[in-house]
Amino acid sequence: MEKKRLKLSISGSSKKTLSSIEQAKSKSKNTVIIEKKNTKFSGKSSFTKKNNSNDNIAFNNNIPKRSNNYNKPILQPTSDFEKRKLAEQRATRRLKGETVIKDNKSNKVSSKRRELKLTVSRALSDDHAETKSRSMASLKRAKQKENRNLNQIIDKENFKQIKRDVNLPEVITIRELANRMAEQSSSIIKHLLGMGVTVTINHTIDADTAEYLVKEFGHKPIREKKAEEIIEKIKEIKSENLKNRPAIVTVMGHVDHGKTSVLDVLREANVVSGEFGGITQHIGAYQINYQNNKITFIDTPGHAAFTEMRARGSKLTDIVVLVVAADDGVKPQTVESIKHAKAAKVPIVVAINKCDLPEADPQKIKNQLLEYELIAEDLSGDTLMVEISTKSKKNLDKLVESILLQAELLDLKTDFETSAKGIVLESKIDIGRGPVANIVVTTGTLNKGDYFVSGLKWGKIRAIINDKGKSIDSAEPATPIEIIGINGASKSGDDFIVLPNEKEAKSLCEARVQESKDDKIPLTFVTQDSAFQSSVSEELNIIIKSDVHGSSEAIKNAIDQIKHDEVKPKILLSDIGMVTETDVTLAKGGLLSPDIEEKVIGSAEILEIFKVSKVGKVAGSKVVEGEITQDSSARIIRDGIIIFNGKIGSIFREKNQTKQVSAGLECGITLKDFVDFQKKDIIEVYNATVTERTI
Repeated sequence: MEKKRLKLSISGSSKKTLSSIEQAKSKSKNTVIIEKKNTKFSGKSSFTKKNNSNDNIAFNNNIPKRSNNYNKPILQPTSDFEKRKLAEQRATRRLKGETVIKDNKSNKVSSKRRELKLTVSRALSDDHAETKSRSMASLKRAKQKENRNLNQIIDKENFKQIKRDVNLPEVITIRELANRMAEQSSSIIKHLLGMGVTVTINHTIDADTAEYLVKEFGHKPIREKKAEEIIEKIKEIKSENLKNRPAIVTVMGHVDHGKTSVLDVLREANVVSGEFGGITQHIGAYQINYQNNKITFIDTPGHAAFTEMRARGSKLTDIVVLVVAADDGVKPQTVESIKHAKAAKVPIVVAINKCDLPEADPQKIKNQLLEYELIAEDLSGDTLMVEISTKSKKNLDKLVESILLQAELLDLKTDFETSAKGIVLESKIDIGRGPVANIVVTTGTLNKGDYFVSGLKWGKIRAIINDKGKSIDSAEPATPIEIIGINGASKSGDDFIVLPNEKEAKSLCEARVQESKDDKIPLTFVTQDSAFQSSVSEELNIIIKSDVHGSSEAIKNAIDQIKHDEVKPKILLSDIGMVTETDVTLAKGGLLSPDIEEKVIGSAEILEIFKVSKVGKVAGSKVVEGEITQDSSARIIRDGIIIFNGKIGSIFREKNQTKQVSAGLECGITLKDFVDFQKKDIIEVYNATVTERTI
């Protein structure tokens, strides 16, 4: 038997195992294919053996390389047997509870993270509660948050807005209103903005608007009483501890009828010699003691200019003594005095003076007074008339007795123990003593150290001087005195009120000042004459200064009566004291406006605008004509319109400051208080000459 020959073929191909198997099929049965192995480690080797032949062996070296993610290589099934085997392995793993291996590592990592992630469903599930519980810190924070929410709910339920009583003056700022309501200023401003009113924290609003805001914020508005209402309550006289007081008598009449001479004889003094021309210029107050009965006399001027003084004297007085000269008769100021006395509803005692003169006719005076409803007793009337003579002192005692009789009929009583009140007769600024006020106490007793308010002024009593020039410690009702300690000269006729302490005096004075400012806003209504009036009258500025307030007031009233079509007086200041340089400067100017002559010295056109540090905007310009000089007057002309008029600030030439630049050169120009330059603007430089006009 002949032996079979075996053929051995060696192939160095790196084809896959499947391709090798296909080649083996095409060869003879005794052919063996041996593949060259890879020198590098490439995982487990796999081989395939055919069942129908033991001699045919195929080695498979084409194994997939390990990937970079280091996953276990997955063998692809090549036959039905391998597929069945792989399916059996997978089923076995499922029965044992093993998880199926994913293809990539990223899916495996994400699945693990997803398993560990806490979601709402996992947190609420019972399975997760058994595996993981909340930490103590987390429970503590949750408990604290729950308590806070509970406290907020309780606070909201228990919160009740505090209703406050808000005092409202006539004018109040937003800041002050917010403080009084204990609210935020921004809330009030926001509320007003909603109403269409734009305000800031420092804006002032009236009492009606403030009252509306207070109600809107849930508070109770209370209107503050005006200062005058408070003073009226203070002035109310109580009907307790009333005692008889001296009568206050005002001496009135025509000029040079002998009023001051009557007082001089009664006081045994000589006041007339101290008056200018023997005519009274001021209100004088004196007190006499006649048989243990005190009488206070007020001497008023009889000149026509002193109407206001006579009116104040009649308001203060209890009895009016009308002095009429027997040789002169009833004059205009006599009639005016009668009207003032009747307006004040005070009794009149007529003193017919100068009866010692040969041409005196007392009966004529009585007949003239009948026209003004003053009927003498001898003519079956009720008016006391006494014929006197200051030179011979005739019937002066009868005059005093008539005054005392009239005072007894009036039954004058007041409270001596209450706080003092009075009336200012005159005020002045004394060199060395400062502001001084002459007052008459009407109620209560005035003491040194008392705090007081008088008109728009306040102060503390430093000294009290009586009508004889002596310093005293206290002044009873109906006593004419002079006080020192007021912070300024008050006006004649102002009230005088004593308050408990400095704080009340100061606050009441400030309230009065504020109210006076509010009342000083005049409303000018357009009339038919003023609307069509073409010419505007010139105003003459006037400063009035006098020794006492009453005199300046009289001059002011006389000037106000001057009427002229072209010139009207304008009183800038009416005060007491000496004329100062400031007063002259204030009134300077006159009626004729000065002549102003302008001369253009150069102009420049703005070509570019630069910003220079520490200087600001500089107008790069070219001088067109003339020259530009520093500190000269200049104006900016834009499109033929003057938009600014001022002064040259500085001039720059090649980064150096200069004082002058001529025509044709370029330079940088700055103006004082102006930086809004634009290209092609014209800077016109000029000099102005002011010439005062004279008549």
